Amino acid sequence: MRIAIAGGGLGGLTLALILRKHGMDPVAYEREADRSARSQGGSLDLHPESGQRALAEAGLADRFRSTARPEGEEHRVLDPAGRTLVHHRPPPGSFDGRPEIDRRLLRDLLLDSLPDGTVAWGHRLVAVTPRPAGGFRLAFDGGGHADCDVLVGADGARSVVRSLLTDAPLFPVATLAELTISDADRRHPELAELVGPGNLWCVGAGRILAAQRLGDGSIRVGVTLPADAPADAPADGRRVDTKRALLDVFDGWNPGLTALIEAGDGPPTPRTIEAMPTGTRWTHRPGVTLLGDAAHLMPPVGEGANQAMLDAAELGEEIARNPDDPDAAIRAYEEAMFARILPIAEMSARVQSMMLSPTAADDLVRFFAPRPA
Repeated sequence: MRIAIAGGGLGGLTLALILRKHGMDPVAYEREADRSARSQGGSLDLHPESGQRALAEAGLADRFRSTARPEGEEHRVLDPAGRTLVHHRPPPGSFDGRPEIDRRLLRDLLLDSLPDGTVAWGHRLVAVTPRPAGGFRLAFDGGGHADCDVLVGADGARSVVRSLLTDAPLFPVATLAELTISDADRRHPELAELVGPGNLWCVGAGRILAAQRLGDGSIRVGVTLPADAPADAPADGRRVDTKRALLDVFDGWNPGLTALIEAGDGPPTPRTIEAMPTGTRWTHRPGVTLLGDAAHLMPPVGEGANQAMLDAAELGEEIARNPDDPDAAIRAYEEAMFARILPIAEMSARVQSMMLSPTAADDLVRFFAPRPA
């Protein structure tokens, strides 16, 4: 059985590793030229019931613990004046919660556990064609081709494989601009102390200024605005490609907070955050399925990578249990995934809306308030 995985991100690599653990030989086709072709983004909090569970099933629990940062789970929520509204401190050295790990390190952990040849670098998928005898032919940028019996789309928000199963649209949910502050402890010690070892969220009416400590000592700064920012915001709220425009957005905020923008190494990198309609599902089609953002793109509130890795673990285990009938394995995976993802996607949409609401500060205080057992 020739299994092709479109995409070499966290979900696709987790699936490849679990399938190899069960004696199969999948190939993950990745558009990037190599593992260092681009930045892998910020840090992730891996949840015990999803991301950590997937790593355990892949046999990487101990290696994850040796790399992750439990102190990175610390987070604070501030108002525009710089007052602390919420401050969560995890127990020192505890992995019972949601320890942080840099995306780059997590991806390297998965790649280093796979033999050479499992990932076919520099293969950007441009088309998929069903084959008359079953399976699919994959066409890559530059003219290359490959055939497979089973195809898994782990190719992210702009998935090529998704069109085989659903025409669900993508819609904008926010505008994001990101900056990086390198070597923060030496160059900007006051900002390093402000952010601490984990995450900092500064929330006001319809805007968020966030910062996150990475394992290499840098700080990743993100500005989030509503997708439908009002017309009186700078350039319709969407021109967030200069520091000056971002500082105008946060005019009147505590200068100690907006210093995070000024300290960025270069100009901000803007992008639109999109999501798929909550409850998206498709009719089963033999030999093909989706996982992660290709299957259920959600607002980025901490579930995306975790659910992608859990998708991979559950799909891999289903195929391993029923290798002679992959369609039955895919069908079982899809039904379980649809049921699991629906409440998570609904929650993610609510949290995204709450964080950009006029009452975000009060809402977040209530959200993080301790609940009765």
